Amino acid sequence: MNLRKYFIKFSLIFFTICLFSGKSFSVEPDEFIQSIADEASRVLVESFSKEEKMDKLKSIAIKSVDIKGIGLYTLGSHRKKLTDKEKEIYNELFRKYFLKSFSSRLSDYTDPKINVLSMKKLNEKYTMVSSILIATEKTPEVKIDWRVYTKDPDNPLIRDLIIEGLSLARTQKEEFNSVIQSNDGEVKYLFNNLNEFINK
Repeated sequence: MNLRKYFIKFSLIFFTICLFSGKSFSVEPDEFIQSIADEASRVLVESFSKEEKMDKLKSIAIKSVDIKGIGLYTLGSHRKKLTDKEKEIYNELFRKYFLKSFSSRLSDYTDPKINVLSMKKLNEKYTMVSSILIATEKTPEVKIDWRVYTKDPDNPLIRDLIIEGLSLARTQKEEFNSVIQSNDGEVKYLFNNLNEFINK
């Protein structure tokens, strides 16, 4: 299978798994990620409706992922063009986009099994946690690296997910930049696209 297509197909699912943990305190990053994966499985195997699953996943996402940080990163240098008010609007749009996009896709997924293998402290702010998504009859084994913001060890947050060497945050940044550049550099067109997705 083409790696790019594989990434696009599964990245939303895998990255959303990082949403599914109640906040743990004074926990090592590898334990934090393993608890996320385990909680994801527990949510997805329950006989909730899709809407109920989405609501539960969204509430956990808000606690576990640095949504605002990811949103500002994906906007890139274009954020310098925005007024403070426009940044507030963008942050809220991205938050809604992020939560709807990932929770809706993951709610159709059944019992993903992830095993954490190791972790490596990159610097005082970040730790990389390596794991694998265990193969099933329908999906192959996949290597997943989690970039965890660990400046505050009592409040770890997911900042990025790297699947088979491809960064989800960087890919999203490239997609947003493409939308803006194809519309004469006007960020408002990205706002329109996000609004359309949120409201459809």
